[in-house]
Amino acid sequence: MKNVPVQKNQELELTIEDLSYQGRGVAKVGHYPLFIENALPGEKILAHVLKVSKNYGFAKVVERYNDSPERQANSKLAYLQTGIAPLQHLTYQAQLQFKQNQLRELLHKVHLDQIAVAPTVGMAEPLHYRNKAQIPVRMVNGQLETGFFKQRSHQFVVLHDFLIQDPRIDQILMVVRDILREFEIPAYNEPAHSGILRHIVIRRGHYSGEVMVILVTRSRKLPAANQIAQEIIEHCPDVVSVYQNINPARTNVILGKTEKLLAGKEQITDQLNGINFAISPQSFFQVNSLQTEKIYQFAIEAAHLTGQETVIDAYCGIGTISLNLALQAKRVLGVEIVPEAIADAKKNAALNRIKNVEFQVGSAVEWMKKWADQDLKPDVVVFDPPRKGLDSEVLASALQLAPKRIVYVSCNPATLVRDLRFLADHGYAVAQPIQPFDQFPQTNHVESVTVLERTDK
Repeated sequence: MKNVPVQKNQELELTIEDLSYQGRGVAKVGHYPLFIENALPGEKILAHVLKVSKNYGFAKVVERYNDSPERQANSKLAYLQTGIAPLQHLTYQAQLQFKQNQLRELLHKVHLDQIAVAPTVGMAEPLHYRNKAQIPVRMVNGQLETGFFKQRSHQFVVLHDFLIQDPRIDQILMVVRDILREFEIPAYNEPAHSGILRHIVIRRGHYSGEVMVILVTRSRKLPAANQIAQEIIEHCPDVVSVYQNINPARTNVILGKTEKLLAGKEQITDQLNGINFAISPQSFFQVNSLQTEKIYQFAIEAAHLTGQETVIDAYCGIGTISLNLALQAKRVLGVEIVPEAIADAKKNAALNRIKNVEFQVGSAVEWMKKWADQDLKPDVVVFDPPRKGLDSEVLASALQLAPKRIVYVSCNPATLVRDLRFLADHGYAVAQPIQPFDQFPQTNHVESVTVLERTDK
């Protein structure tokens, strides 16, 4: 490729200068960046160039001549290669700093340096925190195996310990795998679109200890389905619900739209900040219960609720934030585009006897416009949007509603900063340092809470 200073398969001695937002080491040849997995700032390496494009390339470490003081000893390559734990080679304190720096750098790029970023709130135990596992299975040497795929490939890596999952989930996974082997259930073959079992999904209540097992199949028929379910419950008494989910599509989406309860209860229950939640196979429920509680507590304190406020929760899901807010506010209005989530939210409100919350099916745009037309004057709007952040129409509706305060719970620093720039230009100022939370330790994901106040109150 013309005017590119490196070539594919070239070997170079390099010094790592920085970490990309994905946790890859960055080295430069002239001004040309190379992204290198499992390489940390300050490390000198021999690198092999894997791929070259016009503006950047990728390389791998052939030899590392020194270790960064921030390198975590005993990290396993499999967790890096599969993307399960792309930062596990970085000490935990350095991971927390990396996440704070991501927000600072993005704010700097859009000239919002005046907004402070607090130190990241981490975990005392930054491993084994996930209460949900979605594990692909494949046939390896003639038997069904659990594992994960190498990033950007179809190469299956056999794994039995997933590092960031609740250890009990890993134990149950092995029991389920062995039962499926006994019944000779063939794993999914992706190229041929044949075989039966695609994924094993396991959810465990952090506080309740209740476990749901979901067997995701390509075909409607799962041989000996009821016997398999009974065996799972006999071997694991904490499993209180076993489902078959049917996903016949050629897709990387894990769950299909159809499911059958094979044994036990329709839902498992768990708590967040003392509020009970019923969780179905398709329910969105935060995977890190301990950090989610901290985030919600912070968001509610930041909303300065006195019991007299009307609050809108614009992406309410199954009501996790709404019900927390309802304990402190006069009235909460929740909206979510997924009808099943709203059905769960209503059940969860009834389960906790919380009556000052109303849930609506629809888009945030649709309902915020409707509320603005009804001349509703919310005191606080809470946003917890997906990774793409807030649509321009949602932002416009928020300005029309003109709440005194906006609490923005973000899972993507890039879209957060974009939206903050817009709100800063339209009468809202960040009222206190942005608070990052390490919701997904060992990964590059950054969750944060930002509080904005209207400047023309």
